[in-house]
Amino acid sequence: MVQRIRNHWLLSSIIILSIFLRLGAVLYLGNTVEELPGTYDQISYHNLALRVSDGHGFTFGEDWWPLTGEGESTAHWSYLYTLYLTGLYVLSGPVPMVARLIQAVIVGILQPLLAYLIGRQVFDENAGIAAAGLTAIYVYFIYYAATLMTEPFYITAIMASLYLAIRLAKAYPGNYRKYAIGLGLAIGIAVLLRQLYLLFVPVMLVWVIWSMWKQSGRIPAKPILITAAVIVLMIIPVTVFNFLQFNTFLLLNTNAGYAFFWANHPIYGTRFLPILPPEMGSYPDLVPPELRRLNEVELDRALLKEGLRIVIEDPVRYLRLSLSRIPVYFMFWPSADSGLVSNISRVTSFGLMWPVMLAGAIYAIFQQKLKFSQRVLHPATLLLLFVFTYSVIHILSWTLVRYRLPVDAVLLVFAGLALARVVERLRLTRRQTALSRPSGS
Repeated sequence: MVQRIRNHWLLSSIIILSIFLRLGAVLYLGNTVEELPGTYDQISYHNLALRVSDGHGFTFGEDWWPLTGEGESTAHWSYLYTLYLTGLYVLSGPVPMVARLIQAVIVGILQPLLAYLIGRQVFDENAGIAAAGLTAIYVYFIYYAATLMTEPFYITAIMASLYLAIRLAKAYPGNYRKYAIGLGLAIGIAVLLRQLYLLFVPVMLVWVIWSMWKQSGRIPAKPILITAAVIVLMIIPVTVFNFLQFNTFLLLNTNAGYAFFWANHPIYGTRFLPILPPEMGSYPDLVPPELRRLNEVELDRALLKEGLRIVIEDPVRYLRLSLSRIPVYFMFWPSADSGLVSNISRVTSFGLMWPVMLAGAIYAIFQQKLKFSQRVLHPATLLLLFVFTYSVIHILSWTLVRYRLPVDAVLLVFAGLALARVVERLRLTRRQTALSRPSGS
C-alpha cells in the first residue's frame, strides 16, 4: 500500500514536471510563428488554419510548398491537425500561443502517462515510472510539444495505440470491446495526423491476432473487425471530402509520392542529404516540367511512379543511398551544419539516451529464457517490431531526425527498464552491504 501511494505521488510529480517543462517551451516560442530548426511545417499549418477559419477552405493565399498554386485545394497537410488549429483560432482569434498552451498541457500529461502504462504492462511498475520520468525530461519532446505541428499529438497517438494493442491482446477473450474500440480510435487519430502509420498497422494487427489466437485457441475475428471498423469510419469522411475536392480517389493525403521521389532522386547519387543545399537547386525544380500541369493528387501519383522507376532502374544505387540514410536517421552528435538549438536538443536527448535505450532493448530480449514462440508473443516484441518497421520505412524513403521521434518514444520505455534495473541492483547491493557489516560497527 505504501509503495503504491509512493508510486502514485512520484508519477504525479513527473507529470507536473512534464507540463511545466513544456510550458517553458511555449514561452520560448511565444506567439509568433516563424521558421526554427526542424519546425518549418508549423508555418504551413498556421497559414492553412487561417485560410480555413476565414472561409477559404484548405487553400493558401499564394503559391505554397510543395507545388500548390494560389487558391488551389491541398491535401498535403493533415486535415485533423489543421482543424484543431482552426477551431482554436475561431474561438480565441488567431493566437498561436493558445494552441501551443493547450497542446503542451495535453501531451505533457499523456506522453509520460502512456510511457508509464506501457512500461508497467510490458515490464513492471519501476520500469514504467522510470520511462515516464525519461519521457517527461526528453528535450526533443519538450521542444516539439510547443510547435504547431503534428509531431506532439502523433507521437501520443502512436503510444496510445501500442498500449491499447497490448491491453487488447491480454484482455481477449474477456472484456475486450473497450480496448478494440480504443485501439481503432488511436490508430485512426495517428493516421489522420500522418498517413505513414498505416504501413505499420498491418504488422501490429498481425501481432495482436497471433497473441489472441495463441491465448484463446480461436481466431479473434470480432475484436479485429471492431478495430478495423472504427479505423474505416474515421478515414471515410476524409476520403469522401478528397473526392469532392479533386474529383478522384485519394485515401488521405498527398505527400507519399513527393517524399519518395525527392528522397531517391538521382541528384543525390549514393549519399543522401536530409536538406537539399541551395547550390543543388530546390525540391520543386527537381519535378519534371511535363508533370507540373497535373493537380496535386495526380502529381503525387505521378511522382510516386517516377520514384519507383528510378529505384527499379538502379537498385544498387538505391540500396547504397538507403544505407547512407542510416547515420542521418540515428544522428546523435553535434554538427557544424546545425544551429545551437538543434545541437543541444540532439545531444541532450538521443545523444545521452541511445546507449541506455540499447541496453534496455538487449536486456528485454535476453532477460528471460523463452521459446521463440513465447518471445514473439511477449509485448516487448510488439514495441521492437514498431522500432524496426518504422525505422526501415524512413531509411528506405525520406529521412529526418524528427521523423525518428516516435521511435524515441518507444525506446524510452526500454531505457526506463534499463534504468530501473540499475537502481534495483544498487539498492540490493547497498542492502547487502549494510547486512554484512558487523553489528558493532
